[in-house]
Parts: sequence; C-alpha cells; structure tokens
Amino acid sequence: MKDKVVLITGGSSGIGEAAALAFAREGAKVSVAARRIPEGQETVRQIKEAGGEAIFIQTDVSKSQEVQALVEQTVEEYGRLDFAFNNAGIEGPHFVPITDYPEEAWDQLMDINLKGVWLCMKYAIPHMLEQSKGAIVNMSSVTGLIGGRSGAPYCASKHGVIGLTKAVALEYATQGIRVNAVCPAVIRTELAERLFFSKPEMAKRVPGFHPMGRTGTVEEVAEVVVWLCSDAASFVTGHALPIDGGMIAQ
Repeated sequence: MKDKVVLITGGSSGIGEAAALAFAREGAKVSVAARRIPEGQETVRQIKEAGGEAIFIQTDVSKSQEVQALVEQTVEEYGRLDFAFNNAGIEGPHFVPITDYPEEAWDQLMDINLKGVWLCMKYAIPHMLEQSKGAIVNMSSVTGLIGGRSGAPYCASKHGVIGLTKAVALEYATQGIRVNAVCPAVIRTELAERLFFSKPEMAKRVPGFHPMGRTGTVEEVAEVVVWLCSDAASFVTGHALPIDGGMIAQ
C-alpha cells in the first residue's frame, strides 16, 4: 500500500486507531478523523514515530460540511484518496427498553452511526471515481446481522449500515470501487469496556458469547479491514464480514 491514501474516521482510539497503525505499517498515508483532538493527535504521533505519514482532522461525521471538508483536506494534502474506513460510531443507551428510549438519543445514534457512514461515502466516492479505483469498509457489528434483547436502536443502525453497504457496492461494482462492511462481536474497546467489562458479572460471561471462548482484539479487526482494502480482496464487494469468534454460527 505504499503511497496509497486511507481516510479513517473514529481514528482516535480502539479499532480506528489500530487500523490507522496497521495501514501505516503497510506504507499507506493516513488521514485520521475524530472528534477528540488529543487522542486523534496521539494516533498521528504514533504513526510518525514509526516512520509513517499521517494527519489529523477534527471531524463530526454527523455534519455534512465537516465531512466534505475532511475529504477535501485529505485530497489536498495527499493528492488522492484510495481507501476509506468509515468506523466512527457510538453505542447510545443500552439495556433500555425501546419504549423508554429517548428520541434525542435515537437521533444522535442514527446521525453518527448511519448518516455518518452515508456522508463519508457521498464525499469520498467522487474522488475514487477520478482514479477508477477505490475500496471502502464500513463499520457494522454482529448486531447488524442478528437481533438482540437490548440496544434496539444500535442494532437498527448497524443493520442500516449493511443495507447501505450492499446497495452502494452494487451501484459502483462496474466502476472499480468495492464496498464492504465488517461486523465485529465483542472487541476490547472503550465502548465494550463501558457496556460489558465495567460490570463484574457481565465481564465473566462475555467470553462465553463466542465459541472460541474469548473476546477479540482491535488488531484482529484492523487486519481484516486492511485485507478488504488490499488487492488480495479484489473480487470481494457487498459483503458483511463477521469477525466474531464463531458467534453467529451458533
């Protein structure tokens, strides 16, 4: 991936940070986007310290003007855009019955998790079309493939990402742009720490959700994202790939 350019949203921590580091190791120039400035700058620092190239652009993916500016600034800096990992997302209230779920929380969740993915593709794809090639990976979840007894709006947002991924993959299948989604199970991230590992009883149960008997790591997801963007996955598009230790095979 030497001299290729990747844009990663939610690159300030967790899977986004791991993906930024993984792409940089493969020689890509990385545009890191996130709302949190110190954490995003830290991702860039790590990349540069390892000899890579990266920039940080503060961005709220729910805001059209900010996403457009993010893409334009990335292309202005590096001259092209080859890959996009649309990873930014929030969990919203969990373990709340749908009848008690606040409307404002629903709106915020959909604005970031679903609208944000759409906006990133809306502004990235025209630049990829200029070079007749590109690869996009959208962040979904195993809850985009199956239902669950809590967090119904989160589940809905991640199902939406998969539908959007498949539709856009078909739109651009003959124009050199591949679009896929990744669907992780429980990965040790800040989000998972808040939802599961801050509660001792829940933390004991979580590894057992996965037939492999453990949770996943951010690096394991990052490597799949890099592969999906690489020429090794040149015939893969419109796919929602579980990274789940066998969870949905049960």
